[in-house]
Amino acid sequence: MVEIEFRDVGKSFLDKQTNELRAAVTNISLKIEKGEVVSLIGPSGCGKSTLLNMGSGLYAPTTGKVFVSGNEVTKPVREIAFMLQKDLLMQWRTIEDNVALGLEISGVDRTERRRIANELMAQCHLHGFEKHYPYQLSGGMRQRAALARTLAVDPQVMLLDEPFSALDAQTKMILQQDLAKMLYERKRTALFITHDLVEGIALSDRLLVMSERPGTIIEEIVIDLPLRENPLERRKLPEIGPLQGRLMDLLRIGKEENAVLH
Repeated sequence: MVEIEFRDVGKSFLDKQTNELRAAVTNISLKIEKGEVVSLIGPSGCGKSTLLNMGSGLYAPTTGKVFVSGNEVTKPVREIAFMLQKDLLMQWRTIEDNVALGLEISGVDRTERRRIANELMAQCHLHGFEKHYPYQLSGGMRQRAALARTLAVDPQVMLLDEPFSALDAQTKMILQQDLAKMLYERKRTALFITHDLVEGIALSDRLLVMSERPGTIIEEIVIDLPLRENPLERRKLPEIGPLQGRLMDLLRIGKEENAVLH
């Protein structure tokens, strides 16, 4: 079952200096099945975040359409949750209330909100910090709270825009492990942006490599490896090195081809 689909999608923005439209992404077609984790790899500025914004309904495509469970996305919908590089926790709310924010907006009663929030906080190793405020937590703990908040609304599709990029290496790997386990156990679908090639390989079923701007998909790589739910162990597999090398070559070739065209 296809959970999210981009069908011939393109997006252009107005260049205020020239008053001309400039393409950010072009000719993007991809399908992600239910329970699948797909990572987008590509150079900075190639339109990866633009794709996620269109997938979430925050941007309308200039051309093409986006579908979730067969329904066209024309505005933000509750089936999709978006997790960003920054935790964006509300400083005046406790961690428990931050995690429960989406449930509160959806009209879930307070008792049920607290039950769901506390259950997810325990899974994200935040038990005992329910009444703390964001300023009292480390960066890694705040990002765990952001992950719990994302999962609390029980989305069909999670869009993740480099959620661990600002963290130190040790904290990043711990959170990768938590995320991978939850996605696997909950059979959730995810589209994940990362600049960390090994992270993409460790967490994903497939990798989509994008070209320089205007971004388009130049290669799809199926990660036919076990242990997607355990990225710490998957990282140890001997196939990781050659896959990383292949990705580096693809990114280099895409950059060289773009330089020739321009």
